[in-house]
Amino acid sequence: MPAATEPTWTPPPPEPDRPSAQIRRILRLFRPYRARLGLVGLLVAASSLVSVASPFLLREILDTAIPQGRTGLLSLLALGMILTAVVTSVFNVLQTLISTTVGQRVMHDLRTAVYARLQEMPLAFFTRTRTGEVQSRIANDIGGMQATVTSTATSLVSNLTSVTATVVAMLALDWRLTVVSLLLLPLFVWISRRVGRERKRIAAERQGQLASMAATVTESLSVSGILLGRTMGRADSLTRSFATESERLVDLEVRSSMAGRWRLSTIGMVMSIMPALLYWAAGLALQTGGPAISIGTLVAFVSLQQGLFRPTVSLLSTGVDIQSSLALFQRVFEYLDLPVDITEPAEPVRLEKIKGEVRFERVDFRYDERDERVAPTLHAIDLTVPAGGSLAVVGPTGSGKTTLGHLVPRLYDVTAGRVTIDGVDVRDLDFDSLARAVGVVSQETYLFHASVADNLRFARPDATEEEIVAAARAAQIHDHIAGLPDGYDTLVGERGHRFSGGEKQRLAIARTILRDPPVLILDEATSALDTHTEQAVQQAIDALSAGRTTITIAHRLSTIRDADEIVVLDGGRIVERGRHATLLERDGRYAALVRGDARLAPVLP
Repeated sequence: MPAATEPTWTPPPPEPDRPSAQIRRILRLFRPYRARLGLVGLLVAASSLVSVASPFLLREILDTAIPQGRTGLLSLLALGMILTAVVTSVFNVLQTLISTTVGQRVMHDLRTAVYARLQEMPLAFFTRTRTGEVQSRIANDIGGMQATVTSTATSLVSNLTSVTATVVAMLALDWRLTVVSLLLLPLFVWISRRVGRERKRIAAERQGQLASMAATVTESLSVSGILLGRTMGRADSLTRSFATESERLVDLEVRSSMAGRWRLSTIGMVMSIMPALLYWAAGLALQTGGPAISIGTLVAFVSLQQGLFRPTVSLLSTGVDIQSSLALFQRVFEYLDLPVDITEPAEPVRLEKIKGEVRFERVDFRYDERDERVAPTLHAIDLTVPAGGSLAVVGPTGSGKTTLGHLVPRLYDVTAGRVTIDGVDVRDLDFDSLARAVGVVSQETYLFHASVADNLRFARPDATEEEIVAAARAAQIHDHIAGLPDGYDTLVGERGHRFSGGEKQRLAIARTILRDPPVLILDEATSALDTHTEQAVQQAIDALSAGRTTITIAHRLSTIRDADEIVVLDGGRIVERGRHATLLERDGRYAALVRGDARLAPVLP
């Protein structure tokens, strides 16, 4: 087990991006799709320009075609308005299809990037982070961006083009009415920015609450969580706790929905009032002897004015949505910016033929390198395990045994010294070589919610059915699998709960046998087995270990009596080393540990 002094691991928080820098970073997400976005821009521009023509056609109908009784011109103008509507609709559908596709691809890229970054994070990150929190970043945060990512680019281009084209058309109709229509725009912009800042703050709180709820659900509604809750009589308490979390979310959802709602409704109200004001202003100008405005011009202008406010409000709403989404992007970028401590070197070494010699050369390790006050988990470890040899590591809980095993497959990097395989520092190896070289059977057996065969093939996707069966036989689990109604197609259940602890451990051993690594790390590999099953599995492990380098980490000392060398760890240091019989004769730490194992008591003098 890791040392008891291991501190809580938290990644150094990244510096939050300024809004302008963050927006630039968001725009870079769309860079691979520039061509498609360019096409969207052309469609949007064409659609906006075509739609602006409709009020001019309407003016000609009202001022010329109808008063003069020109039926042919009326028909052409009416047909033009119909074609304008059809073309605009077709362009809108096409731009929606392309922009939605681009938006979904960007979301896919984000999800994949976050998942890939999490795959690179050190093991300590996952031992100190709630699973629901990780899931929430991928599902809720990225999912919450969907509307913004899929429609923002199109909305910005469409509305900017519409506003520009509409203002030009309005000026062409009557500049005085245009000035009146634009007077209130600065107020609208100010209102929208205020609302955007408020919603951004609430959105950050909301996503944090969603993450907390996801973590609660993940932990309490897992098979283990249900078993613990029911056996401890805490089901009602868990329900009340969830209800409290849900109640907080209700409040945040209401606040998010209502944030700035009254201010934004003011904009809508003004939009509805403006046509009346324009009609009033035109009529007043006519009665006071001012320049006359034709009915067609006035109706066309009001149509354009309504067309102006719609994209303007949409632009302002898009700005509000972007500000709200910045909180979500910030949470996602926090994960993308997490420092990766364990990386592949620029020019990695690839081992083609792996013999399997493992060395620990003056190895020190501490979980928090920055805190010198915390004692190192491992200190001055010097060990050599020859190719094909066996090393057993024993010691009290918290002595650093599991940590020592984790350094070989590079689940952690050493703080000082180095760990080598065939003379090559594991930090210099490419990840593929390291994965092929080292197999781990952990005390934490994990099985996917899939069939037995799929769980075994996770080690070797190209394994044949015969190879899977052979691995299962070697792990003493084939007969049990064959006796199941669906055999190797049996679903193992969530985290393998359809199997006993011993059966899951043997499946994990079969999975490692199938991978056939030259170096084996057996971390309490038989800890969940009864005496009879342990003996059977130990036979399989002995057969598997023949000719392979094996490092066995054990509390149950019956599994390591025949090791080539046994080392005793205490406080992260090697306090004894030797073979089983030699260490017993010394009557030191190892002999004391053996006395604590009732099954080995008879071997003591």
